[in-house]
Amino acid sequence: QVYLVESGGGLVQAGGSLRLSCRTSGINFSISRMAWYRQAPGKQRDLVATISRDGSTNYTDSVKGRFTISRDNARATVYLQMNSLKVEDAADYYCQTSWKSRNYWGRGTQVTVSS
Repeated sequence: QVYLVESGGGLVQAGGSLRLSCRTSGINFSISRMAWYRQAPGKQRDLVATISRDGSTNYTDSVKGRFTISRDNARATVYLQMNSLKVEDAADYYCQTSWKSRNYWGRGTQVTVSS
């Protein structure tokens, strides 16, 4: 059974920081490409950042320089460090991976940013 469990969301003031975590099980984490997505109310789910098995990363333009995705293979966990948060970053954040030709998602963690 594959599980992805996000944590770390919450309420933060604009300009603040949060660190999201996504703990996984049931996959070979060290060879898995991991991604963070986000979905604001009434909007589509958008890709935020990815990290490959070799540690290479990619970010959507709106978060470059503010967010950092990282991974800890020993803990089978992927992180998203979010700094200089903006009101427009508020959303539900989801962890995602593909394993054996199937996509898996966590249930999400909510990030609220107050002005």
